[in-house]
Amino acid sequence: MDRADPIMSVKRPWRDALVSIYCQRPYSLFEYFPTMLELFGKRDRRPTHCDGYSRRNFLKVGGMAAGGLSLGQLLGMEARAGTGSSHKAVINIYLPGGPSHLDFFDLKPDAPTEIRGEFRPISTNVPGIQICELFPRLAKMADKFAIIRSLADSDGAHDCYQCMTGHKRRDVAPAGGWPAWGSWVSEVQGSKPGIPANVSLMYPTGNRTWGEAGNGGFIGNSHAPMGLVDKDPNARAKSMTLQGMSLDRIMDREALRSSIDKIKSEIDTTGQMEGLDTYNQQALEILADGNLAAALDLSKEHPKVVERYGINNPQYQRDGAPKMIRNFLVALRLVEAGARVVSLNYSRWDWHGGDGLNFPRSREEMPLLDQGLSALITDIHERGLQDDVSIVMWGEFGRTPKINKMNSRDHWPKANFAFLAGGGMDLGQVIGATDKHGNEPSERPIKFQEVFATLYHNLGIDLSSATVEDASGRPHFLVDPGIKPIRELVG
Repeated sequence: MDRADPIMSVKRPWRDALVSIYCQRPYSLFEYFPTMLELFGKRDRRPTHCDGYSRRNFLKVGGMAAGGLSLGQLLGMEARAGTGSSHKAVINIYLPGGPSHLDFFDLKPDAPTEIRGEFRPISTNVPGIQICELFPRLAKMADKFAIIRSLADSDGAHDCYQCMTGHKRRDVAPAGGWPAWGSWVSEVQGSKPGIPANVSLMYPTGNRTWGEAGNGGFIGNSHAPMGLVDKDPNARAKSMTLQGMSLDRIMDREALRSSIDKIKSEIDTTGQMEGLDTYNQQALEILADGNLAAALDLSKEHPKVVERYGINNPQYQRDGAPKMIRNFLVALRLVEAGARVVSLNYSRWDWHGGDGLNFPRSREEMPLLDQGLSALITDIHERGLQDDVSIVMWGEFGRTPKINKMNSRDHWPKANFAFLAGGGMDLGQVIGATDKHGNEPSERPIKFQEVFATLYHNLGIDLSSATVEDASGRPHFLVDPGIKPIRELVG
């Protein structure tokens, strides 16, 4: 057996599946997604297979999803054989602008007209839990999610910083700044072969701070979120480091191809390929042949699965993000491919002031979110990932209980919500409560960092021991002293 050949290192029947997929033609994703990858090795002068690429230069591990076998499943197979480990991941959904806690999941039907608004609550499949009537799909699966109604420490800043770092802007930070929370995960747990741990589907927005997934902070840019989308389809992706390979412009396909070929050539000529472990061999092959691109290609999914998420609307809404609802499925495919943290922004939820659109826009937006989010929760259960993939959805703050003169709600940091699913958590419950008018928490106030502590716990990180050193050598814990996972969710 050729130990350098990843296909031959896989036992049957998995090898047969790989060989059948191996002969597919390369595909391009640039027409589908703004910053796709199309990575091929150089054509080989030695005997070739299919359409002219050697086995080593053409192995499409990422393409296994087309045959019903994802990279995550292959790694899972290795785990069951005792050679790998379970892969945990989090999808972080940010709703730019501050969605209304009162109109989403904390309705006050007995409050005065100027507070209760236009929507009525509906019962869910969990007795005692009610949510907005515009979320009928979610109402049928309330046993599969938890709602925090008492998120109490919103900064009040109109940006996503707190949803991406757990910190407030004014918090004293080490030199270099606080890292995005996915950067902590990337540093502590590392990356899977062929895809970075920390990935962003955050669209740049007119309001700059609604489209930033954060950066590596004091940890360094090598662990910063790898951005996969851009407002300008012709723009170049940001600099990144992937598996120790520095790729200045991932959309510069010629330079990327040359970089990968050079590394592979050096490994081949020095005889190191046989010395590489299987994961490193796979990493090189996946990088060269499109694992990341395959994860982003929804044509690999059954059309009925894609359809149940709803229809993408790529148009920008003023300073918000586009309604790319199928990115919820893209995020799931990315974590299946090995990403640990995927952050994304969806639409625009800032309706107040002179536009008076809080309730009309809610009627447009909430049913779409209901469809996409319920589809994502359905998929993690159908794929058996409900214990491994966590979902969090939130915004930077809530909305004023009292409706303003324009029939809208203004900014309100005193009360906010968080929506959680998956992760093996104890779901089907509401945590905390606000007072009778939704002004502020009256029971069980929760901090952003407690939510992050819960997500770190779901990823398998021991918060009592995991630390990262800054440039001065000072160790930092992932959350502030005294912060613990939410006991109602993880015991």
